[in-house]
Amino acid sequence: MSAAKAWKVDPSGPLRGDVRVHGSKNAVTKHLVAAMLGDSPSVIRNVPDVGDVAITVDILSSLGIDVSIDGDVATVEPTPTPTSKVPMSFTGLNRIPILLLGPLLTRVGEAFVPLVGGDPIGRRPVDFHVAALRALGAEVEVTDDGVHARATRLRGARIELPFPSVGATESVLLCAVLADGRTVLTNAATEPEVIELALFLQRMGANIGLAPNRRIVIDGVDRLVGASTTLEGDRIEAFSYLVAGLVSGGAVRVAGCEQSRLVTAINTLRRMGADCEITDEWVTARASGSLRPAAVQTATHPGFMTDWQTPLMVLFSRVDGMSVLHETVFENRLVYVPALTRFGCEIELFDSCLGGPACQFHDTNAVHSAVVRGGSALHGAEVDVVDVRAGFSAVIAAAAADSPSVLRGIHHLIRGYHRPAEQMRSIGLSLREITASD
Repeated sequence: MSAAKAWKVDPSGPLRGDVRVHGSKNAVTKHLVAAMLGDSPSVIRNVPDVGDVAITVDILSSLGIDVSIDGDVATVEPTPTPTSKVPMSFTGLNRIPILLLGPLLTRVGEAFVPLVGGDPIGRRPVDFHVAALRALGAEVEVTDDGVHARATRLRGARIELPFPSVGATESVLLCAVLADGRTVLTNAATEPEVIELALFLQRMGANIGLAPNRRIVIDGVDRLVGASTTLEGDRIEAFSYLVAGLVSGGAVRVAGCEQSRLVTAINTLRRMGADCEITDEWVTARASGSLRPAAVQTATHPGFMTDWQTPLMVLFSRVDGMSVLHETVFENRLVYVPALTRFGCEIELFDSCLGGPACQFHDTNAVHSAVVRGGSALHGAEVDVVDVRAGFSAVIAAAAADSPSVLRGIHHLIRGYHRPAEQMRSIGLSLREITASD
């Protein structure tokens, strides 16, 4: 769907039914990049139909790497001599180009990638990536256009991340697996998607050891081979649909995402009074009585995921009492709140650390805490979606509203969720596509 499209959502009553989630955009795109390091084809299954996959495929194709998608199966045909420059036309579309630096240096000894993009949720600087590349022996120059790098051969190094950044951890993995010698990464991110990437690289022949205390040890090898894998279900999407059921007074049964990826999310819903039924195949959340307010602090894994807080904020607005959300990962994650207030959500924002101990944004001007007064009626609104996760929160707010809503900028939502219009209709949402000018 083009950026000119919007959605009109009519009040639909409780959302009920079954949803099956596919692999996450945060995993599949990194697997596609990793596959270029093999010397034979790789196959990735359970691939979601999301915009970020199409962007990543186009980026890899521009480098001479053949990627084909057949249903939910992607096949990557690597080349030993890819083009070293990602075209400027991919500037700002997503954050995948920065992860290509290491693989391109490994393959051809030089690389250029344009400035990264992604959602406007706060600083996600390339500094960690650049510092890691320099530690591994690369010459790196950051310009107004992008990042230039050269290296005759990457060498293992000891690297400590200032913050357990998911992207920087993935970048080190992609650089170090074919580097000379041992790389020891400390303060690494341990999110399920990071481990999933490490396991895929291990299938390709990489020597990767997961040690205690956020420590990863990588011994470089001479070559990697193609591998086959099936992606785990998207935990962000799974939680979002569970909350959609609760917000609307219904219950959505979510399949495809195992319990272990939702432990903290399920526990949070149960603390609020939701009944969660869990089997090996699916998870369901429903409210048999009134839900309770809560104080929730986001954190790196295994804490409450920052991408879970957008739907949770809408749920806070539906319970009686005051709830608190403390965001500790991205300083501008609450950029979507003004859109929710248009639906009638009563949310006040603060630059203080509320609902938990002082975080990295303590004593800054970052507005990163919210107090939500629940129980207010939600009304239809016309809103502009600002990022992929904000898009889903707007959809479920519209689902619970008492009059029609129009959501513009819906391309953000499509960039990160598998066929969201189709999935939402399947659980009873009255939704139709319109042009943004309607």
